[in-house]
Amino acid sequence: MTIEVLKSKIHRVRVTQANLNYVGSITIDEALMEAANLISGEKVQVVDITNGARLETYVIKGERDSGIIALNGAAARLINVDDLVIIMSYARVDFEEAKRFTPWVIFPDSQTNRLVEE
Repeated sequence: MTIEVLKSKIHRVRVTQANLNYVGSITIDEALMEAANLISGEKVQVVDITNGARLETYVIKGERDSGIIALNGAAARLINVDDLVIIMSYARVDFEEAKRFTPWVIFPDSQTNRLVEE
């Protein structure tokens, strides 16, 4: 048996752009993608802390260290610039493996969307 578990999470980043006239997706700073173990084309769930909207889309790689979090296409009608969001992806894993699995969770600075040194 397999179950779906949280694989990656970018917690509380600020939306920097909303591009209605774009094909679709979410553009994420490449440094954040790497830290959260996300890849281009990966399906993600985006949860808007500001207004409660939830949607699914796919990732496009943004410029490294730019802090970009851009909602593109129809998603730009649900999530606005300056909204705080959580971005999550999930993976199917074997039930026993899931008990030991640890997701990649990052907590960038919510003002700059950059990784925080600990």
